[in-house]
Amino acid sequence: MRNYVVTFAKSLVVGSTMLVPGVSGGSMAMILGIYTKLISSVSSFMKNKFRNSLFLTIFLAGSLIGIVSFSKPILHLIETYPMPMLYFFMGAVAGSVPLMFREAKLTKFSWTVPIYVAIGFLIVLFFEMSPISNVTTNDATNWYTYLLLVVAGFIAAIALVLPGISVSYMLLLMGLYDETMRAASEFYLPFLIPLGFGLVVGILLTTKLLENLMQNYPQPTFLIILGFILGSILELYPGIPQNEEIFICALTLILGFGIIKYISSKDV
Repeated sequence: MRNYVVTFAKSLVVGSTMLVPGVSGGSMAMILGIYTKLISSVSSFMKNKFRNSLFLTIFLAGSLIGIVSFSKPILHLIETYPMPMLYFFMGAVAGSVPLMFREAKLTKFSWTVPIYVAIGFLIVLFFEMSPISNVTTNDATNWYTYLLLVVAGFIAAIALVLPGISVSYMLLLMGLYDETMRAASEFYLPFLIPLGFGLVVGILLTTKLLENLMQNYPQPTFLIILGFILGSILELYPGIPQNEEIFICALTLILGFGIIKYISSKDV
């Protein structure tokens, strides 16, 4: 019983960190010592269906509660202080770059390195130009929008499995971050249900694949993620702040970088 209480508490923390672009739910799960069990429960689900179902249900419930509980205050900060918050997100995203280099296990430079990074960068640009970025909570009333939300959830599922990239980061790339935050704060089910369905399906279908990629091909996998990160910094850039905001934005940039750098340094 105590183990399940601890699992629920850890999942609350993981869920709350999913709200911040640049913070990886996978990395946080590793820091809290729950990542291996989470991956194992999904990839070997059929071997012990009852135990794995119970563990995943508790973890999912805790994560959802964490997301819903923290969505309103974070949404308020984004709407009230957009420039400093964007600089905080830029710092947070940049803070995960050293983790990507470490996980890629680079020992020497190769001509394939910029190619893998460029692939990740181009994927970011694809997300920006995709029709998913036009979806809003007001549109979540027809089958086409539901389908786009399922696809978005499927894509975001990668972030739940792969350390170094967050769910909110993926949503940010697809232009769905603000709308998801708003839907979560209002508990708007027509938006959340198809997104959550795509997320669950994506986790079930991609966990084993991503696990094998990380284990067998760590360098290209994490270099592509590095391309994600570099592309997201470019897309996040809101321009040069004016007057006293320069100092505030510089502080939030350093704060975001420092927090994620510290977290990722513990991700071993």
